Amino acid sequence: MLYSGAEEKPILNVPWTPTTYTALKALLSARLCAAIWSNISDCDETYNYWEPMHHLMHGYGYQTWEYSPAYAIRSYAYLWLYILPLRLYTNLAQANRMLQFYFLRCFLSFICAICEVTLYRAVTKHFGANTGRLTLCFLIFGSGMFVAGTAFIPSTFAMYLVTLAVAGWFTNQLSLAVFGIAAAAIVGWPFAAALGIPIAADYLFRRGQIVPFMKWSLLSATICLVPMVYVDSSYFGKLVIAPLNIVKYNVFSDHGPDIYGTEPLSFYFVNGFINFNGAFGLALMALPVALLVQYFLGQKSRDIPLWLSLAPMYVWMLIFFSQPHKEERFLFPVYTLICVNAAVALDHLQKLLSYLIGGHKYRHYTESSNWLGVVACIGFVVISISRILALYFGYHAPLDVYGEMNQIVHNPKLHTLTPGQHVNVCVGKEWYRFPSHFFLPDKWHLKFIKSEFRGQLPKPYDSGENSTSIIPSHMNDMNREETSRYTHLSQCQYLVDVDLPSNSPYEPRYSENKRDWTVVTSAKFLDSSRSHRFFRAFYLPFLTSKHCTYVDYNLLRSTRPHRAGEKQ
Repeated sequence: MLYSGAEEKPILNVPWTPTTYTALKALLSARLCAAIWSNISDCDETYNYWEPMHHLMHGYGYQTWEYSPAYAIRSYAYLWLYILPLRLYTNLAQANRMLQFYFLRCFLSFICAICEVTLYRAVTKHFGANTGRLTLCFLIFGSGMFVAGTAFIPSTFAMYLVTLAVAGWFTNQLSLAVFGIAAAAIVGWPFAAALGIPIAADYLFRRGQIVPFMKWSLLSATICLVPMVYVDSSYFGKLVIAPLNIVKYNVFSDHGPDIYGTEPLSFYFVNGFINFNGAFGLALMALPVALLVQYFLGQKSRDIPLWLSLAPMYVWMLIFFSQPHKEERFLFPVYTLICVNAAVALDHLQKLLSYLIGGHKYRHYTESSNWLGVVACIGFVVISISRILALYFGYHAPLDVYGEMNQIVHNPKLHTLTPGQHVNVCVGKEWYRFPSHFFLPDKWHLKFIKSEFRGQLPKPYDSGENSTSIIPSHMNDMNREETSRYTHLSQCQYLVDVDLPSNSPYEPRYSENKRDWTVVTSAKFLDSSRSHRFFRAFYLPFLTSKHCTYVDYNLLRSTRPHRAGEKQ
C-alpha cells in the first residue's frame, strides 16, 4: 500500500488497462476478421452503395430510385470518400474487382479501429480505467460491432464520426466534438444530429461556450456541406442538398419509409439483445444504476455530469424506438455508445459490490469486485462469438457462391461459353442477397427474373458520361413493382437460387429441373423457417445442427439452347 507524505490516507492502485497500441491491435484484428468473414446483412448496402460505386468506377451497376435526379436522397460525395483510396489501391496493385471489395472493407476496418481506440482512451480518462477496459472488451467482441464495423452504409459512417465526437466531448476537445457530429449528420445520416443534442446542451448552457461552439459549428458545416453540394449537384445535374432531401422524404412526405414495412417496439429490444446480449441490458439500465450507486456512495460528479454523459444513447433510442419503420442499421450510430453505457453500468455495480462487502476501505474497489467484471465479460464474449458463428455458418453462402464465379470463368470444364462473351447471372427470390457486381467477372451482369416479390427492383444505370443526371424511366418512390425490370429465363446463362422445399409458379425449385439446369457450385444456407429460433440465432456445437435445417445455395448453369421464340 502506498501513502502520500505523513498522511495515513492511502493512494489506491490504479487498475491495469491495455496500452493504446495494444488496444488498437486488438480492435484492428477484430475488424479485419469482420472484413473477411462478415455478411452483407442489408440489400440497401448492395444497391445503394456498392452498386453506384461500381458504376462510378467501372461504368455499370444498378441504380435505385434514391439516386434518380427526381428524388436525389443519396449522395455521390459520400461514395467519393471511399472511391479515392480504392482507386489508389487499384492503380497500384492492379487488383480485380473482388479484391477491391475486400480492400475497401479492410480500409473500413482501419477507420473503425482508429475511432474506437480514440473512444477507449477518452472513456478511460473520463470514467476511469475499469470502465475503459470494460468498454474495450465490449467493442472488440460485440457481435453488433462485428456486423456494423465494416458495413458500407452511412449509418456506419455516422457511427465512426459520433464515436469521435463523443471522445472529443469526454476530453474537452470542442472542435472534434462539433465537427464529428456535423460530419456524421451532413455526410453520413442527417438524423445523427440528434446525438449532438446533449453535447450542444453541455457547451451552450452548462459551460457557456456559445461563441466557440457557434464558430466551430459554422466552420464544420461549411467544410462538410459545400463540397458535398458541389459534388452532388455535378452528378445530378441540378442543385442538390442530399441531407435535406432525406429529411423531407422521411419526415415530411405523405408515406415516408413506412411503405417498406413496420415493426413492433419489441424489434429493437430483440435485436439489441441478439447483437450485444447482456451488455444491451446493462446499457439500458446504465443511467438509473449509475445515478443510484453514485447517490448511495456519495460520489462527486465528474467534469461532465454523469446523466449527461450517458444521455446520447437514450436520446437516439427515444427517437427511433417510437418510429413504426425499424431496421437493424438504424441503431448502428449508437453501437459504440451502447458499449460505453454498458461498461459504466457494470463498473458502478462493481463499486456497489465492493462497498457492500467492505472491500473499498483500503483497496481500489476493483480488487474486491474484479470477479464480477471478469464473469460478465467472459459470458459476453462466449455469447457474442456464438452469435458471430451463427451468422457465418447460417448466412455466408451468398458470398461464397458469388466468389466462386471468378474461379469458374477460368475453368473450361465448368464455363463453356466463348471467352469475353456477355454472361447473364439471374436471380429471382434471391435478388436481395446479391453482394454487388464487384463479385462478378468482367462482362458478367446480374439480371432479375420474376419472383413472388412485388416491390420495386433497382434498374441498371444508363450508359454515358451523364448517366447519373438522367431521370430513369419506370421508377417511383412508392415501392410499386416495375415489370420492366424482368429478364426472361431463357436469357440466363447462370441462375443463383436457394433450394427451399416450397414451390410456387414464380419460385419453382430450379435445381430439380435437371433437363434445363445443372449445379455448378453449392454452399449450405440456413432455412430459418424450419429452424429453432434460439439455435438459428446462436451457434452451439452439436446442438445447432440438430435443431436447424440447412439447404443448398446453388449456382446453376443453363443446359438448354436459346429459344428464339421466347421473349424477354
